[in-house]
Amino acid sequence: MNKTTAILIFANSAQQEGISKPFRSSQLLFDELNRLTIAKVQKTGLPYFLFSEKEQVGNTFGERYSNAIQSVYTKGYENVITIGNDTPHLQTSQLLKTAKHLETQKIVLGPSKDGGYYLMGLHKSQFNLQTFLKLPWQTSRLTQSIARLVAAKKTHVVFLKILQDIDTVSDVQSILNSFRSLTKTIRQLLRTIISGSSQLFSIYLFLTASFQNQSPFNKGSPVILPI
Repeated sequence: MNKTTAILIFANSAQQEGISKPFRSSQLLFDELNRLTIAKVQKTGLPYFLFSEKEQVGNTFGERYSNAIQSVYTKGYENVITIGNDTPHLQTSQLLKTAKHLETQKIVLGPSKDGGYYLMGLHKSQFNLQTFLKLPWQTSRLTQSIARLVAAKKTHVVFLKILQDIDTVSDVQSILNSFRSLTKTIRQLLRTIISGSSQLFSIYLFLTASFQNQSPFNKGSPVILPI
C-alpha cells in the first residue's frame, strides 16, 4: 500500500445532498455522482477515505473539512488529495497527475469556475489547522486566498485545468453546454433537472401573471417555487 499519498473524498450522502442542493432530482444525481467518484478514485490504486456527513466532525464546513484532512495525516500519510462529489468532469488521470506532482511539489489546486476548487493536493508541511479554519470557505475568494497564503510562504502552486462544479441549476446548464464528455446516465439526469426547472419556471410565470392581473397594485414578493 502507498503510505505517501491518500485521497480524501469529502462528500455528503445523496440523501443529504438532496436536502442541501436547491433543485429537484438532486438526490438521484448525487447518488450517481457519488458512485462515479468512488469508481474513479479506486482506479488510481491509491488508498482513499470517504467522509460523508456521518464521519465529519465540526460545527462549520471549515471545521469539518479541516478535521477530515487532519485525520488522514494522523494515519501517517505525507500528502492528501481532497475532492468532492460535485464535479462530473473530474477524471482518474487528474488524480494520478496530482499524485505525481506531489512527489516534488507541496500544493496542487484544481480551481472551479465559482472561485473555489474541486481538488486540492497538499503536503502535510503546508497544513495548519488554525490557518485553515480562518479561510473563506464556500466563497468565491477561496482559491485566491489560498494562492496568496502559499505565495507569502514562497511555495509554488501547481494549477490544474478549471472545471465546473454543481451548486445550482445554472451550473447544470453550463456543464451540459460544455464540450467535455459525460456518462450517459449523468447527462440524462442533468437534462431531467433542466427540463423540470423549465416547467416550474413556466408555472411561475403563469401564476405571477394571473396574480398581478387580479391585484394590479400588489407590492408583495412574487411567489417563489423550489427548483
